Amino acid sequence: MQFLITNDDGIDAPGISAMVETIGRYAHGRGWSTTKIWVVAPDRGRSECSHSVTTSRDLIIKRVKSGWYAVDGTPVDCVRVAIACLCPQVDYVFSGINAGANVGMDLLVSGTFAAAREASILGKPAMAVSHYRRPEIPKTWHHTPDWLTPTLDHFFASDLQSTIVWNVNLPALDPAGSERPKTIECPIDTTPIHRIGRLGDGNLPSVPITWLAGAQPQNEGAQTQNETGNDDAFEPPEQHCMPVQLTSDFHGRSRQSGSDVDLCFAGNLTFSRIHPFLQMG
Repeated sequence: MQFLITNDDGIDAPGISAMVETIGRYAHGRGWSTTKIWVVAPDRGRSECSHSVTTSRDLIIKRVKSGWYAVDGTPVDCVRVAIACLCPQVDYVFSGINAGANVGMDLLVSGTFAAAREASILGKPAMAVSHYRRPEIPKTWHHTPDWLTPTLDHFFASDLQSTIVWNVNLPALDPAGSERPKTIECPIDTTPIHRIGRLGDGNLPSVPITWLAGAQPQNEGAQTQNETGNDDAFEPPEQHCMPVQLTSDFHGRSRQSGSDVDLCFAGNLTFSRIHPFLQMG
């Protein structure tokens, strides 16, 4: 049995080593003595690149060590290179473990999920694995083989279709003070992520980006009119360029009851079976 492991955090990220350790220990525990693990991952972090690919130049593949290859491309590039050139005979593809949750609408931009989706499109059963993090919780990885065992049991016992992608999220719990979290299958959250945008530079006031869409500034103390009563007081000169910053409250985001966002953020390990084009399986 052969496995391909990739990610979007880069080949040097601790999460991919945790994924290799998880699959290796699981296979050993099941007596799969002929297991081969391939690692083909980006040579640097490629987070939030979604399903982007490289078509305008050659991709460079670097052998890091036995079975490990770094590619100067996206996670989807890595899956394509692996299946087309390096290890077309792989049986399963795992993407992760991502340092941060990929839940709800995150899947639309996630390179971690995109890699698993590409594998599914190419006919390989695939799973994307991410780990929700919070600033106050230690960022450890040693617990992942134990935490993921029930999900892997379910995965390998299922009727694995290459047309279904498994999306898995580990919760932000301190493994030193927690039992193995409950594993729950659930739908993905379809709630839009509310973002607050601010624009401005050293010469213009910092105002919410919603102003560009016709809304008045909402920042504290902002003036919406100049001395003449003109609502266009903040309109910049033509051809003037300004920096824009978009922020959101990731941990406090709106959520649907019983969804992956709701359940993972509440301390459960969640998994969803999803069609590559984001239809629930």
